[in-house]
Order: sequence, then structure tokens, then C-alpha cells
Amino acid sequence: MITVVDYGMGNLASVTNAIKKYTGDVIISPIARDIREADKLILPGVGAFKDAYDEIETRGIRQAILDFIDSGKPFLGICLGLQLLFTKSYEDGEHKGFDIIKGDVVPFNKDDGLKIPHMGWNSINSKPKAAGCKLFNGVSDGSYMYFVHSYYVVPEDESVIAATTGYGRDFCSMIWKDNIFACQFHPEKSQEQGLRIIENFVRL
Repeated sequence: MITVVDYGMGNLASVTNAIKKYTGDVIISPIARDIREADKLILPGVGAFKDAYDEIETRGIRQAILDFIDSGKPFLGICLGLQLLFTKSYEDGEHKGFDIIKGDVVPFNKDDGLKIPHMGWNSINSKPKAAGCKLFNGVSDGSYMYFVHSYYVVPEDESVIAATTGYGRDFCSMIWKDNIFACQFHPEKSQEQGLRIIENFVRL
């Protein structure tokens, strides 16, 4: 069973519809037991970092998410679901995250002349270390994915960076560490190549 975490801020319908192209064994749930007992877990998200963290805390599911990740079963974070894994975010202040991946969530610099949010299609470039990442099976390097975000992650340990994307500077657009996969882009909205990432996760 694949569980898509419902904490009131996820892009649940589009993520679930993408999964259903490959399996019907998926549920959307805000319940801690469903999170812990899942075979695979997806944490989607759109919106503000602190609001998302607070909703997860209020619903009493943060520890269930951490327990699932500790279990070693496959986990996929999407957009805000990537950012929440990090130590802290500087979105509208300084706010703590799950601290599973050491590092910060920081804003793009308007002084670089960038349009913010970073919205639309941009390419992802896989790192050599990520050659064994099963989510990249059949995904061409340089594939274009769909992004909508104003903040990006900066891992302390660069070895977790699976892919980067250029926007003013190269930023981390995907991480991979053991059973943890997480991407800043929206694979469920990224047509054939993005859906291949979803399919690869389903097939793990």
C-alpha cells in the first residue's frame, strides 16, 4: 500500500492520479497508523513551510512520518515535502523542520534579477553519485520538470544531492539518501519524464 499523507496542504489529487496510472494500491490519509503501516509513503506539499509543519504537528503525524522513514521503506517527498525534511527554513522568519537531512531552506535572491517564484519548466541534471538512483531509470539527464517555488534546499552534506537545476545559480532540485527520495519539482505535473519517476517509485 502506498500512502499519500494528507495534512491539509498537499497537492493530493494530482499526485494520487499519477500513482493510479501504475497501481490502484494507494490511499490518501491523515492517520498516523496508515502512515506507519504503509509500504511506501509520499509527502506532497504546497504553501508555506511553517504552516505545513504546524499542521503536521497539530494532526499528530510528525512522529509517524519520522518512524516510517526510520523503517527503511521507500519515502518520496515532493516540493514542500522535500523542504520539510531539512533542519530549518528561512521562509518568513526562521522555523525548524524535521532535521532528517542537515541543512537549510533559503530564498532565491531577488538581486540576481530572477523572477520569483521560480515557476515553469526547467531541466534537472543528475549528479554522478546518483547513477544508482532507481528513480532515474529511463529518465534522460537534462529532462525538463515543472517547478513552482521561491525557496530551495541547501544540504550540508552534498553527497545527498541527486540532481541540480540552474536558476541564477545551480540549486539542489532532488536528494537521495538510502530510502529517502525527495524532489523540489513536481513529477506528477511533469509529463512523460516526471511520470517515469513516479512509476519508478511505485515499482521499488
